[in-house]
Amino acid sequence: MKPKVLLLVLLVVVVAAAVTWSMRPQAVVVSLVTAELGEVRATVANTRAGTVDACRRAGLSPALGGQMSLLNVEEGQTVTANQILLELWNEDLKAEVLLSRRDAVAAKGRAKEACVRADVAGREAKRLNRLRERGLVSEEEVDLADGEADATRAACNAAKENTRVSEAQVDVSLARLERTILRAPFDGVVAEINGELGEFVTPSPLGVATPPTVDLIDDACLYISAPIDEVDAPAVREGQSAFVTMDAFPDKRFAGVVRRVAPYVLDQEKQARTVEIEVEITDRGNSNLLPGYSADVEVLLDARNEVLRVPTQVIMEGGRVMVLDAEGILESRQVSRGLANWEHTQIVDGLVAGERVVLSVDREGVVEGAAAVAE
Repeated sequence: MKPKVLLLVLLVVVVAAAVTWSMRPQAVVVSLVTAELGEVRATVANTRAGTVDACRRAGLSPALGGQMSLLNVEEGQTVTANQILLELWNEDLKAEVLLSRRDAVAAKGRAKEACVRADVAGREAKRLNRLRERGLVSEEEVDLADGEADATRAACNAAKENTRVSEAQVDVSLARLERTILRAPFDGVVAEINGELGEFVTPSPLGVATPPTVDLIDDACLYISAPIDEVDAPAVREGQSAFVTMDAFPDKRFAGVVRRVAPYVLDQEKQARTVEIEVEITDRGNSNLLPGYSADVEVLLDARNEVLRVPTQVIMEGGRVMVLDAEGILESRQVSRGLANWEHTQIVDGLVAGERVVLSVDREGVVEGAAAVAE
C-alpha cells in the first residue's frame, strides 16, 4: 500500500475514534455518603416556634391604691419568698395597729379585774352559805351573795370575750396594713418595675389590664410552650424526653421533658390545627437562658442504637435510593425503612453497611445506569 493511502487510512481511524469517544456519555459527578451503623431517633417537632417562659411568673401590684413610700428592690435583683418589695404610705394604718394593740392590753387588764372581783364574790358567797347552815346569817344575805357571785362571774366571762374581740381587732388592723405592703410570693428575679418612689399606684379597674408594679420571675425553672401538629399529638405523652434548640444558642441542644400536653386542639389558623405542649428544660448547663427566647422542641418517641442508617434526604420518592456500584454505575435500589427523623432514616433491608449512596439525588444526570464519579 502506498504511503499516502496508509496515512489516509490512519487519519480516518483516528478521527472515527475521536468521534466515538466524544459521543460516549460523560460520567456525572455526585456527592456520596456511606451507609453506616449509628443511632436513629423517631421524633416529632413543633409546627411553629415556641417561647421560653418561667414555670412561675407573677405580675404583682398592691391591693390598694396609694403613694409609694418605700421601694426595696431594683430590676435584676434576686429576692426571696416573703421579702418586702415595696410599701405604700401607711402611717395611719400603723397608728391603728398600735391603737388596737393597746386596746387589747387594756381589755386584758379589765378582764383580769373583773375576774378577780368574781373570785372574791364567789368566796364570799361560799362563806355566807356555811354561816347560813349554822344559822348565823339570814337567807336573804345568802341570796344576795350568790347573786353577786353569779353576776361577777358573768362579767368575768364577758371581759374575757371582749379581750378576744380586741385581739381579733389587732388582726384586722394588721391585715389592712398588710394590703399596703407588696411581698415576693416566691424566690425569683425582679424583671421589671413600673413606678418610682413617691409615685401614686392605682389598682387596675375591673376588666382593664394595666402593667404590674413588679414583674417577678422564678428563673430556676424554665419551659417552652409550643404547638405540634394534631396528627403527631397522640404519640406525645407527659414524661417523654425532649430536646430544645434556640436561635440564641445555635450550637447547643438542651435536654428537657414533656410536662404537659393540652387536652384540646387549637384551630386558630385555617386548616392548621395544633395541640399545645410544654417542655421543661432539665439541663441548661452554663447557658444564661432568658424567658422570652424563641425555641423549637423535638420530642423523642423512640430510639435505636447501632442500626444501619442513611441521611433522610437520600430517600427518593417511593422509598428508593441511588447506589454507586464498584464499576461506577448508578443503581436504583428499593429499601425498607424503620425509624426516621429529619436527619437520619433506619434501613431495615435493601442496603448493607459500607455501600455508597448518592446524596445529590436532584442533580442532573443522576439516573439508573448512568456512569458517575464521586466529587
